[in-house]
Amino acid sequence: MNASRIAGIVLILAGGLALAYGGFTYTKKTHTTTIGPLELAVKDERSVDIPPWAGVLAIIVGGVLAFGVIGKR
Repeated sequence: MNASRIAGIVLILAGGLALAYGGFTYTKKTHTTTIGPLELAVKDERSVDIPPWAGVLAIIVGGVLAFGVIGKR
């Protein structure tokens, strides 16, 4: 299995996940302070939305890389 076929399969899987979930959220620690034995932290939850066209494009490009005729001899 060559590198382009592996990259194509990864793109197909990532595109499918992007279409299924539509985005992801993560937590970022923005501020931390310590007052004696007490520690305070501010955590900010952020979300990243992935547009559907990006998922479809990833699946198409992945399909061309994995199963297409580009570079085959």
